[in-house]
Amino acid sequence: MAAQGKRKREVESNGVGVGDARPYTEGRDGNRGGGGAEEEVDLAMLEALENASEVVEVLDVRGLKKLVLAFERKLRDNLEARMKYADQPDKFMESEVDLDDEVKKMHALAANPDLYPELVKLNSVGSIIGLLSHDNTDISIAVVNLLNDLTGEDVIGENDEPAKVLVDALIENNALELLVQNLSRMDETDGDEATAVFHTLSIVENMIEVNPQVAELVCERTKLLRWLLNRIKVREFDSNKLYASEILAILLQNSNVNQKKLGQLNGVDTMLQAVAFYKSRDPKTNEEEEMLENLFDCLCSLVMPLENKDRFVKAEGVELMIIIMKQKRLAYSSAMKTLDFAMTQCPAACERFVDVLGLKTLFAAFMGKVPMKSKNRGDRSQEETEERVISLIASLFDCLSRGSRRERLLSKFMENEFEKIDRLMELYVRYSDRVAAETKRLDSQQFDDVEMDDEDKYLAKMEAGLYTLQLLALIMAHIWSAEHSGMQERLALLLKQRRLQQELVKAVLQEYHDNIGDMDGPEEKERRRGKIQKLISSM
Repeated sequence: MAAQGKRKREVESNGVGVGDARPYTEGRDGNRGGGGAEEEVDLAMLEALENASEVVEVLDVRGLKKLVLAFERKLRDNLEARMKYADQPDKFMESEVDLDDEVKKMHALAANPDLYPELVKLNSVGSIIGLLSHDNTDISIAVVNLLNDLTGEDVIGENDEPAKVLVDALIENNALELLVQNLSRMDETDGDEATAVFHTLSIVENMIEVNPQVAELVCERTKLLRWLLNRIKVREFDSNKLYASEILAILLQNSNVNQKKLGQLNGVDTMLQAVAFYKSRDPKTNEEEEMLENLFDCLCSLVMPLENKDRFVKAEGVELMIIIMKQKRLAYSSAMKTLDFAMTQCPAACERFVDVLGLKTLFAAFMGKVPMKSKNRGDRSQEETEERVISLIASLFDCLSRGSRRERLLSKFMENEFEKIDRLMELYVRYSDRVAAETKRLDSQQFDDVEMDDEDKYLAKMEAGLYTLQLLALIMAHIWSAEHSGMQERLALLLKQRRLQQELVKAVLQEYHDNIGDMDGPEEKERRRGKIQKLISSM
């Protein structure tokens, strides 16, 4: 998700910026005190902001050392006071006020990220991180706010090396463990603590931005995945649930390890329950719609490992996605996308799809009967749905190699005087023209700054629709290989009418064959190539 969206949610949900100065109130282990009249509070806030700005202007290495020294002193004073007067909070309250003030002063560092390496050299990162487990929740919240400021995307975006030094130091000093532990003690009915939860998730996202390995590290070392699942289970929508869905999507996106781990935590069933809430209702706001899209993105990533595909089928995920599609609500396209991921190279999911009468819904979409578009996606939504439909049909042909289910799939192309073969050819011609135009552009265009090799050109053609064209050729070959005279004659007639030759279709298939990768292993690569070679031969 865009950083701008994250900041907007932060302002809307909290009403206070990350580093805003507020009059200190006593912590959760004492009595909260009032700040006096409203005018006095405003004056205190203005004075604090003024003082902070003065620190920002003069902060250098010398100023940082003074800042750190003052912080370490107040930390020591607070620890000593707490040990000495463990049962008398009023005796250590003043030291806590002083410590809180010193933590707030360190926000000035966010305006001077070039000083991060110096901060690490001064060995103060461990002291700061240690305060996350402070008995006074106000202190731990102050540290969360500080870390959120120091790792903010507006800071780290232009300061790669200093940010990396800081993030490495945070990891080394167990920041991930302490941040996640801190989440479990936060009461989100309290405004400040709800804000701290948001900021904690923001820190994790910022650390991943600097060091992508944090995505797997935080799941290996902490119980963040379990916390996120529990947070998503909460029915009521708020900005923290939205952010939890976003962080979960980030953690799953490119990590097979995290995908498998979440599957073992009953994640597939939990995610299905979360999206099932919207099977007969639409999100009420744009933010809630964004959260729903995040949940479906999580599902798509989650069903990539084979074992999670099986969990998806057993949890009746196929049935739920079909129900959502039949309702023709906002989640229609997302449900189809999830099915596309779940049914790819998964015979069990494809068989279940046919058994629960999914073909009727799928071919309605294939014939162009697509429901409303997402408010945020615009005209691209219908084209994406079209490409998903083509991919699903290709998966069905790939996984249903024989038997009654394959016959039911083939029979769809015989209905109403072969209208679906006509539609297949219509789509093939459209995508063929698009790819041909892109190929011509690539061959004729002079690239002054960039030299495009064959791989670059192939990727550019894929962007123009080559992959969908290949799937259409694949479907056509499966229909031809069924050796049904009526369907073969219809295809031959349409090819002749469109001035296309079977050799051109075979060439598209051959290119697909030659570019199959070995991401799933060399044996799977050869198996898929062998199946495509048989289809080419059959034509």
